[in-house]
Amino acid sequence: MPSKSTVRTAIIGGGAAGFFLAVNLKEMMPEMEVTIFERSQRVLSKVEISGGGRCNCTNTFVGIHDLQTVYPRGHRLLKRLFKVFDYLDAYQWFERHGVPLVTQDDQCVFPKVQDSHAIIDCFLSLARRSHINICTDKKIQSLEEVQRYDFIAVTTGGSPKGEGLRWLMDSGHEIEPPVPSLFTFSIADEALKALMGTVVEHATVMIPGTKFRASGPLLITHWGLSGPAILKLSSYAARQLAEQNYQMPLSVHWVEGNEQDIQQTLVETMVQYSPKHLSTLNPFGLPQRLWQYLLEKALNARSQIRWSELNKKDINRLVNILCNDTYQITSRAPFKDEFVTCGGVSLKSVNPSTLESKIIPHLYFAGEVLDIDGITGGFNFQAAWTTAYTVACSIASMCRE
Repeated sequence: MPSKSTVRTAIIGGGAAGFFLAVNLKEMMPEMEVTIFERSQRVLSKVEISGGGRCNCTNTFVGIHDLQTVYPRGHRLLKRLFKVFDYLDAYQWFERHGVPLVTQDDQCVFPKVQDSHAIIDCFLSLARRSHINICTDKKIQSLEEVQRYDFIAVTTGGSPKGEGLRWLMDSGHEIEPPVPSLFTFSIADEALKALMGTVVEHATVMIPGTKFRASGPLLITHWGLSGPAILKLSSYAARQLAEQNYQMPLSVHWVEGNEQDIQQTLVETMVQYSPKHLSTLNPFGLPQRLWQYLLEKALNARSQIRWSELNKKDINRLVNILCNDTYQITSRAPFKDEFVTCGGVSLKSVNPSTLESKIIPHLYFAGEVLDIDGITGGFNFQAAWTTAYTVACSIASMCRE
């Protein structure tokens, strides 16, 4: 049994942020009693299924010059906290604790064994070794339930329906209404959906009349559109899409280059390959089925003509369909088991250096329960590691004082 002088910390939430906070706090303060409370019967369940079961645990951040491009919400706070613990620190931390990592060409970082259990086993092993208490099937709904603890850290993750944040709002914290982020789009176009499985490597998607746009690989599915470009756009425009009940127009720029470049390519192709049919010569390297679909959508019956038969109106229609192909988003199509939430405890309610509540002393927040979320690519896990490490340092520093 711990002595009366033992300092106790309760961590509410047995996910990525909760475990990272716990194991780092015990490394900093081995004599502290640390207890993780998890409402479900299993801990780290989201880690297990993330990245298709491989766990995209961070990113190299190569080529990212503005954190807002990968963190639509919380980028200013993370810029500050990265000075304490950033993606390089995370990479070194996992390797130092027995989890070799590997970096993909897209700068996403995974365990070398390509299995999320490498992360899970690491956390559970460290928790056992440092005698962290793990209480599963224990839902904490008020601070009174953990009042015997000296410090409390809330790491409950996203709360899509908001119920999990009510007790924090009742205690005086400002809550940004939670809405889903990182989801795919259902599109009402049967001809497009017939192309399911088609991938375009370099596309740009936009919501007309707004500043929201994203680029990257685009995947046509049996329900509409998916892929990194769509997931990024859903993150950037998460709140606006929710306000419109996920029914907004979508514009797709299918190829690289601006309208002038594309028009020039069409004209040059018309001159160089005049005897060939449009459908048999694709100057932009698009998948053939998609090229045929776009030709028919732009030119109707004239999609079967030769390049030499193109007129100015045909070229304008092709340029428009390649640069500004429009669809109607009819709903979001969320992942069944994993997605990110936009919203949570407002950053106005926490100390930006320690993540301690401005309302209740010795109460801290880390991970997705905060109004911080990123695009796909390991950025959300990095936010979890950074905020959790910050809280561990804050509690350890408070104890030493």
